Amino acid sequence: MRTHYCAELNEMNVGDEVELVGWVNSHRDHGGVIFIDLRDRSGIVQIVADPADSKKAHKVAERVKDEYVIKVKGKVRLRGEGLENPKLKTGKIEVVADEIEIENTSETLPFQIGDKSVNEELRLKYRYLDLRDPNSLETFILRSKVTKAIRDYFEKNGFIDVETPILTKSTPEGARDYLVPSRIYPGEFYALPQSPQLFKQILMVAGFDRYYQIAKCFRDEDLRADRQPEFTQVDVEMSFVEEDDVIEMIEGMVKEAFEVAGIKVNLPIKRISYNEAMEKYGTDKPDLRYDLEMVDVIDEFVDSSNEIFSEIAKDKKNNRFKALKVPGGDKFYSRKKLKELENFVKKFGAKGLAYIQLKEDGLKGPILKFMSEESLKRMIDKLKPEVGDIIFFGAGDKKTVLDYMGRLRAKIAKDMELFDENKYNFIWVVDFPMFEKDDQGNPTPLHHPFTMPDMETWDEENFEEIQSIAYDLVCNGYEIGGGSIRIHKEEIQEKVFKLLGIDEMEAREKFGFLLDALKFGAPPHGGFALGLDRVIMLMRKTDNIRDVIAFPKTQKAQCLLTGAPGEVDKSQLKELHIRVKKPKAENE
Repeated sequence: MRTHYCAELNEMNVGDEVELVGWVNSHRDHGGVIFIDLRDRSGIVQIVADPADSKKAHKVAERVKDEYVIKVKGKVRLRGEGLENPKLKTGKIEVVADEIEIENTSETLPFQIGDKSVNEELRLKYRYLDLRDPNSLETFILRSKVTKAIRDYFEKNGFIDVETPILTKSTPEGARDYLVPSRIYPGEFYALPQSPQLFKQILMVAGFDRYYQIAKCFRDEDLRADRQPEFTQVDVEMSFVEEDDVIEMIEGMVKEAFEVAGIKVNLPIKRISYNEAMEKYGTDKPDLRYDLEMVDVIDEFVDSSNEIFSEIAKDKKNNRFKALKVPGGDKFYSRKKLKELENFVKKFGAKGLAYIQLKEDGLKGPILKFMSEESLKRMIDKLKPEVGDIIFFGAGDKKTVLDYMGRLRAKIAKDMELFDENKYNFIWVVDFPMFEKDDQGNPTPLHHPFTMPDMETWDEENFEEIQSIAYDLVCNGYEIGGGSIRIHKEEIQEKVFKLLGIDEMEAREKFGFLLDALKFGAPPHGGFALGLDRVIMLMRKTDNIRDVIAFPKTQKAQCLLTGAPGEVDKSQLKELHIRVKKPKAENE
């Protein structure tokens, strides 16, 4: 139906007869001559409907409205001096219409194309209109190119693309499964995969050696701006590898993927340990586009005259006393803003927010009276503050302090605009703990129970000290992917299950098919999974993952376009041997 895409035309086409199709982006009547901005996937070109050239085309143009679908035949000409539009790729030319045909009309739109100030729920309900925005189109063109670059990279490195099942058994990923009832086996259920973890390990046992997949994954969890119930993962597994081998392979993939978006990734990517990340930045996904490091000052408060401070400082294993120096912070934060910071950290368990300000006439702050002269001198030597700086303090149990001080660090950086939004900082976080304590104080795997522990650190009495051979890739404060070397020896897997309190019967019930596979010559293997949605989100500089998924769910896991989830016919439920019992309303 066309000879060219709209934005393909340029001065080289002057004099050419062309046929174009697309949507009416806008139309204007200038004293009888009608100008139409015609839009297709490539961009916009101006159409001129002048009765002096074609009365028939002009008559049709009079009926045209925004978002009508039209077909145009005409001749390309230069716009003329002073009439060019530098904002358009086709701004030096226009098409004089000989014929215009209306292929379809459009109702009045519920919102203007490209208006992101409109309520997101309305945009998601009419997602097909939201996606007409050229900016949205650019997002999905980029996503397509990045996906192709990733596929090309793995193909040239000897990986095999293998699809794994969508209907499977529950896997130990830490979130709730989406369950699918079986009609053939009443009372039994499939689970949608939270990841292809067990299958890709089985492929290594099968001798496939190098596997990858652009995989759909599903998790029934509470959502936020950077999470979705269904998401896309670049899934990778390799045999006969150690940690460095996997990291090197993934770095090459990340470099080529980000280059598609014009973003340079310098290799090798720096690595820091989990403990260093937590102690310095309060998070295992630190944003290192800015400095702001937390400094340990617990020794400086052991002899504090404040009994609460001194008691906290005496238990170095379970407690923390952290200082965060903010250059220029005293000049930026007014008393009102400081109160807002205090209220912010209180939401995450802080009792308050102590601080010291360095004024022209010296240090100021109520915390100073609780410190000895010697302790204060040691702390100043550590922090080296300058006039105009402010130092914030967090004290209490380790987990709480690191969490709220890490959040405070990130908030201050955003408030003070301490980082370049066009900069990308990558960091590997390695040497993760194998286990952490659950609410009852029992061990639970930090990643998953098939992660290889560093056996040199194995100590069942102090399970929190056991390290794993695991690694996460972080960019600008987001974990964009992670992986580990897997357990391939039965005796090590038994040790892990025993520590987790998983007996043989439970192990067989949950992971029997994998455990059986590991008995038949399982090679050493490891892998990685990259969150494709989150990577595109970073490339497009948005903090909303729904912007980079064609048909996303809301934060309440609803699809407003299709109305999912929805009720089904009773006959379907009967076939599945399911009876629905709805929860009572709160006022019933």
